[in-house]
Amino acid sequence: MTTETRSLHPSYQNEPSPSSFMNWANVKEHGELVAALLSGFIILAAWLFEGSLPSSWFTALHIAAFIIGGFAKAKEGIEATLEDRELNVEMLMIFAAIGSALIGYWTEGAILIFIFALSGALETYTSNKSQREISSLMSLQPEEALRIRQNTESVVPVSQLVIGDHILIKAGERVPADGRIVKGSTSIDESTITGEAMPVHKNKEADVYAGTVNINGSITVEMTKPSHESLFQKIIELVQSAQSEKSPSQLFIERFEGTYVKVILAVVAVMMVLPHFLFGWSWMDTFYRAMILLVVASPCALVASIMPATLSAISTGARQGVLFKGGMHLENLAHVQAIAFDKTGTLTNGKPEVTDSYFRNEHETDAIISVIHAIEKQSNHPLAKAIVDYTSTLDLHNVEVTDMDTISGQGVTATVNDHTWKIGKPSFIGKDQVDQFEDNLATKLAEEGKTVVVAADEHGVAGLIALKDTVRTTTKDAIQSLRKYGVYTIMLTGDNETTARAIAAEAGIDHYIAECLPEEKVTEVKRLKDSFDNVAMVGDGINDAPALATANVGIAMGKGTDVALETADIVLMKNDLPKIAKAIKLSYRMNAVVKQNVIFSISVIMLLIITNFLQLLDLPLGVIGHEGSTILVILNGLRLLK
Repeated sequence: MTTETRSLHPSYQNEPSPSSFMNWANVKEHGELVAALLSGFIILAAWLFEGSLPSSWFTALHIAAFIIGGFAKAKEGIEATLEDRELNVEMLMIFAAIGSALIGYWTEGAILIFIFALSGALETYTSNKSQREISSLMSLQPEEALRIRQNTESVVPVSQLVIGDHILIKAGERVPADGRIVKGSTSIDESTITGEAMPVHKNKEADVYAGTVNINGSITVEMTKPSHESLFQKIIELVQSAQSEKSPSQLFIERFEGTYVKVILAVVAVMMVLPHFLFGWSWMDTFYRAMILLVVASPCALVASIMPATLSAISTGARQGVLFKGGMHLENLAHVQAIAFDKTGTLTNGKPEVTDSYFRNEHETDAIISVIHAIEKQSNHPLAKAIVDYTSTLDLHNVEVTDMDTISGQGVTATVNDHTWKIGKPSFIGKDQVDQFEDNLATKLAEEGKTVVVAADEHGVAGLIALKDTVRTTTKDAIQSLRKYGVYTIMLTGDNETTARAIAAEAGIDHYIAECLPEEKVTEVKRLKDSFDNVAMVGDGINDAPALATANVGIAMGKGTDVALETADIVLMKNDLPKIAKAIKLSYRMNAVVKQNVIFSISVIMLLIITNFLQLLDLPLGVIGHEGSTILVILNGLRLLK
C-alpha cells in the first residue's frame, strides 16, 4: 500500500535528510542572530557604564563583543579568503574594527562588528530557503508502491520500480510514478500538477502523474517513466535550477565588494608608508592617518544605508499583510514591468460555486431542488459538495433516495419516490434533451466558462445548475491598480481555452495562456523575461513553484500550498491581491530612501578621506563624521516605518 511519506531521488539517498539539514540550519541561523544581539547588548552596557567601569573591564567588554559578534563573519571571511585566495568585505570589516581598537576607539570597532553580524544573520536565513523548498516538494511524493507481478502484490520502494511495472493505486492514495492506466477508471486530483481544483476523469489508457491523488476508484497503472524522470521530479529540478541562478544585481554587488576591498586596503597600505617620505610626516602621524583612513573608509554607513531602510520597509509591509523574504525582492518589485498570474486560487477563489440555476417550471422548483439536494448529499465529488452548499440555503422537502449508482466521470442515477433520476454531465443525460431545454441554455453557459450539471427524470430535463470557480471580489481592483504603474498582466492556467477566456475578460487581464503544464508556465515566464526586464509571478499551488522560482519576483498567496509559500519571495498573507500595488509603492519609497542614503554615505566617506589626507581631520572629528553619517542614514531609513 502506498504511503504519504517522502520519496527520495536516488542521487539523494546518501545525503543527510531534509529534516536533519533543517535542524542544523535553524541552529546556525538563530545562533548568528543571538550572537549579534548579544554583542549589541554588551556594547550598550559598556557605553552606559563607561564612567563607572575600570578601564580593564571596559576593554574586556568590548573584546567580548568583538569575539561574540564577529566570530561567525570572521570565520566565514577567513575561510573564503583561503579558498578563493582573494580578500573580501568580511576581512575589510575585521581590519577596520581592529584598526579602530588599535587607536583606542573600541566602541566604534564593536559597533562595526555588530552591524555586520546582524546582516550576516539575515544572509544565513536566505541561504537556507532553497533546501526548505525542496523538502516541502519531496514530502508529497510517495516513498513506496504496491507492485503487481504474476498476480502477486508486494510493497516496494518507488526507486526500485522499472518501466513496465504494474502498480495498484487505491482510492485516496497518491500516484507514486508516471504511468498509463491499464485497468479501471477513476477521477484524479491533478492540482499538484495543473493547479486546477476540478478532478479529471481517467479511463483506460489515460496518463497519470506522480504526486497526484486517486479519488474514488482502484486503478492499475503501467509505469512509463523512471521515478527520477517523472513530471513531479521535473518540478523539483526546475525549482533547484531557478534558485541557483544569481540575479544581475547580486553579481554587481559581489564585483563591487571585491573592488572596494582591494582599493581601500591598497590605499591604507600606501598611507602607512608614502606620506612619511613625500611630506615628511612622522611615522606616528603616518600610522595615525592610516588608521583614521581605515576607520572612516569602512563601509559602516553604506551597510546602514540599506539594512535599516530595508527592515523598516519589510516591517511596514508585514503590518499591511505583505511578507517579504528579503530586501532584494522588495527592491526588485519596483522594477517589475509584467506580472503573470495563476488562475485557480489566485485570481479566483479556488473552488467551484453555483452561479446559475434553471428549473422546468416554477411550481416544481422546490421539489426538484429537494431531489437534487438529497442525491448530491450522498456524493463526495467537489461539484456535488458545491451544489449541496447552495441548495442547503433553499426551501427543502424530505426526500428518500434509493438505488443510487455512481457512473465514474459521468454522474449518478437514483430512485426517488419510484421515479428514476439522473444527475451529471449533459452528455450523460443526452445531448438532444439538454439542447432542447431553454433554447440551448447549457451550451451558452458552457461558453461562459461554466461547468453545467443537469438533473433529469422520466419527463426529461428538470433543471440545470451552472458552477464556476468565481473571480475574487478584489481581483478587478488589483488589476486596475497595477495598470496605474504601467504593469502588463497575463494569466497562466491549466484550464481550458473557454474558461480561461471568460476569466481573463472578467478580471480585466491583458492576455492569457490556457492549458499550461508546470514546465510550460516556466517557458511562458521566460518568454515574458525576453520582452520585459523584470517579471513577477503570482501563484498558490505546487505547480506554480517552478514559475515562481523562475520569475524575478515570486509572489505567493497566503493560503496557498507550503511549496508555493516556501518558493515565493513575497507572500500575501491575507490573499489580498490589491496589496501587490501597495507593495510596489512601498518598493518605490524604499529604493528612493536607499539611493539617498548611499549617495550621502559615499559623499561623507569621500569627504572624510580627503580631509584626512590634507591633515584637516583628527580622530574625534573623524569618528563624529563617520558615526554621525551612520546615525543619519539609519534615521532616514526608519522613516519607512510610517
